[in-house]
Amino acid sequence: MREITAGEARRIALAASGFDRPRPARVDVRRLRAVIERLALVQLDFVTVLVPAHYQVLFSRLGPYDRRLLDDLVYRHRHFTEAWAHEASIVPMDVWPLLRDRRERHRVRPRGFERVLKKVAAYVGGVLGHVREKGPLCADDLPSPAGIARRVPESWYGTVPRIVLEAHFGAGRLAVAERRPNFARTFDLPERVVPSEHLGRVVPHEDAQRELLRRAARALGVGVAADLADYWRMSVRDARPRLQELVEAGELLAVRVEGWREPALLHRDARAPRRVTAAALLSPFDPLIWFRPRTQRLFGFEYRMEVFVPAEKRRWGVYVLPFLLGERLVARVDLKTDRAQGRLRVLAAYLEPDASAAAVVAPLAAELRTLARWLDLPALAVGRRGNLARALGAALRPPSGR
Repeated sequence: MREITAGEARRIALAASGFDRPRPARVDVRRLRAVIERLALVQLDFVTVLVPAHYQVLFSRLGPYDRRLLDDLVYRHRHFTEAWAHEASIVPMDVWPLLRDRRERHRVRPRGFERVLKKVAAYVGGVLGHVREKGPLCADDLPSPAGIARRVPESWYGTVPRIVLEAHFGAGRLAVAERRPNFARTFDLPERVVPSEHLGRVVPHEDAQRELLRRAARALGVGVAADLADYWRMSVRDARPRLQELVEAGELLAVRVEGWREPALLHRDARAPRRVTAAALLSPFDPLIWFRPRTQRLFGFEYRMEVFVPAEKRRWGVYVLPFLLGERLVARVDLKTDRAQGRLRVLAAYLEPDASAAAVVAPLAAELRTLARWLDLPALAVGRRGNLARALGAALRPPSGR
């Protein structure tokens, strides 16, 4: 079994994820499309502390771009669609048939609400009729159900109409047609969203699993079985036989990685650059780091998203982004947009134990300035929390007289 060093594994992973090349001078639809296809999917998240996560995943690799280009690419050009993949995600259209089993096994969210939907079965069926007759609709366009309250207390889904639409979407009876300016999804019949060559294609279950794992392996470069299975939220037990088949076919190579406890799988086309010179802030939902055990294994970086953690129990902050410099995660910053004041606020900044402040501050400051300009925030403000805050604040302080 081939052996590779920990450094090689990091560089392979970074290259597979698109961090092995400089950002382009200009970002167009073609470049956005290439990044999504390289990653196989982009997780959607609309926590607005900073910017919806899927926009930032592309920014990390490409730098500033017009976010409307991504909306056009997904919802107007129809090269991609939304699906339950690694949670709610943007996926290429040809992934639709690969997720048939996921749709057939879909469970209504919030958990247990299917009992309520059975009580209003006529309304649930009527929603499909409304969409069929009127075209793309969102929850606010639908009437309230008879006999139960429209709003659902203590659920982020908000209302029964939205839960019904999401249930139909999860089961494949509806597809996402577009996002409105407030990010609300509109739903339409799949045959009016998904091209017929994908909508009608039937892929045997095991073939679909194998193809999903093939794409995960290409996107990750190298990983253990759990890494590849998690990419599509597949169980490791289901993934292992398909991964073995890919090994036997020569598409994946079994390798040992220095410091890893279990054997890894290397995609046969994975590149191992001699050097990676990336400088990027990473979304908590970035595929490079979203599976925290792999993040720990690759980078020695313990990471937890604390946005839903009670304030008194947070260690780092509300919305903390790791900073990638070269092939290491060297710092983390707690960020928040302040639209009223036109500021990107750095609430806290922390240097990793094995990193040098002298080497990190300047590129981190430059990346924060680039991010602020992309978000149309003319000012930056740095708080006092964290062992890097003072040096970062000094680097970002405007020259005297300005």
